[in-house]
Amino acid sequence: MKFRHLLGALAGLLLAAPASAQSTLKIVMHSDLKILDPIWASAQISRTHGYMVYDTLFGLDGDLKPQPQMVDRWTVDAAGMVYTFTLRQGLAWHDGTPVTAEDCIASLKRWGSRDVMGIKLMAHVKELSAPDARTIRLELTKPYGLVVDSLAKPAGIVPFMMPKRIADAPATQQIKDATGSGPFIFKADEWRPGDRVVYVKNPNYVARAEPPANFAGGKVAKLDRVEWMSIPDPQTAVNALENGEIDALESVAHDLLPLVEKRKGIEVQRGAYASQYALRPNWLHPPFNDPRMRQALGYAIDQKGYLEAAVGDPKFWRLCKTYYGCGTPLASDAGTNGLLEGNADKARALLKEAGYDGQPIVLLQVSDIASLANLAPVAKAQLERVGFKVDMRSADWQTHISRVLRKEPPEDRGWNVTLSSTGVLDVVNPVTSLFLNSACDKASAGWPCDAKIEELRDAFALEPDAAKRKAIAEQIQARGLELGTHYPLGEWYSASAVSTHTKGWLRPPSSTVFWNVEVAKR
Repeated sequence: MKFRHLLGALAGLLLAAPASAQSTLKIVMHSDLKILDPIWASAQISRTHGYMVYDTLFGLDGDLKPQPQMVDRWTVDAAGMVYTFTLRQGLAWHDGTPVTAEDCIASLKRWGSRDVMGIKLMAHVKELSAPDARTIRLELTKPYGLVVDSLAKPAGIVPFMMPKRIADAPATQQIKDATGSGPFIFKADEWRPGDRVVYVKNPNYVARAEPPANFAGGKVAKLDRVEWMSIPDPQTAVNALENGEIDALESVAHDLLPLVEKRKGIEVQRGAYASQYALRPNWLHPPFNDPRMRQALGYAIDQKGYLEAAVGDPKFWRLCKTYYGCGTPLASDAGTNGLLEGNADKARALLKEAGYDGQPIVLLQVSDIASLANLAPVAKAQLERVGFKVDMRSADWQTHISRVLRKEPPEDRGWNVTLSSTGVLDVVNPVTSLFLNSACDKASAGWPCDAKIEELRDAFALEPDAAKRKAIAEQIQARGLELGTHYPLGEWYSASAVSTHTKGWLRPPSSTVFWNVEVAKR
């Protein structure tokens, strides 16, 4: 009898002990996750969530060149009209069902109805079909040189692949089911908005054999569990990192960097790619349905004021007027003469010419993201200096995004002016740039409407000669600045802080990724 009791006790101990220690990484992200659908909204936090749970047909490598990801091999016919993509074997959704070409076609159609680059691609697609379960056939109406580049786009609205049953939902309708085929699985039962978001390793994910590089190569999940912790106060978040309560901060407020850099056991990592601040007017409602009023914004803006307030340390910012990002192949000063330098007299003259009646403009402020919070107060001061009356409305990031997407009048949950930050790779050319989409109702929030810009964007996408493409891009920039699609406010670099007991961080443009990351035993 005693022997039986002893065996039972030993069995209980064996069952209670884990087979191996679980590795968990805790991180404070730049924002709380409230929108799960990365196609419905282009918010960075929703996109980062997307990279956790979904995969893409192609991904950009370390040289920013497209490489197959879910695709095993692909071909294009001699006429450049038919692309054939074969999916890798063994791909499966988180619920265990196999990934099929029909799933990917439904995903591409949903993405292509929402994303600025996807819309352009789909305008040249004659047919998407699935000859078999692993083959996607894309036939064009005319040769289009940005097919694979579009499928590999890393930011904005990313062409994430979803099961057909989910992707069949209209892109104007938010999806709630986060079933994907990516390296991590979203734990819906542990999601607590305002507290934490939880992901666990996908044990059935088939990673590519190549080394990881940006969004290409082997996305090997080395963490069993990832927890995104919500700590809105920047100082409290830094304290949590110093005390070992969390392992990383995705974004450190620039004014706290001197403190963090001195701490033993913490490594500060500067982003490899710049981001661009921008101010966008809403074309739908007065006063910015008048191009003179939009142009007045361009003259009122002084970039330096925004960068000093939002970033501070000059090591992390630079003045930059071009739409396409300084130092990029298409960078240009076309159309920038006199703009973005705080020319108050010119701005006042345009307000007078347009007959501005003193109606308050609704300016949106993001209150809970350190890199954005100080932009709106600067805008308010600069706009009031030239004669605008400003009604500044503050909200957390997710509430802000929901309002930005609304077309109602400003006084009825709408807006007149919003400010944002976008990775430079999102704006590196006029097709990729979300803010240059000027397709009226099909444009991005702000809804610029200009047939000439759209004609030029089509010409850019179809032009094979690089020099001619650059000339077209300059025409687009000059016209965009004249009409006021948006106005760049300069460029800045983010900084993250991680515990030195973590390793393997990749720093691709536009999103934090968690494959290849490890947490050492403490």
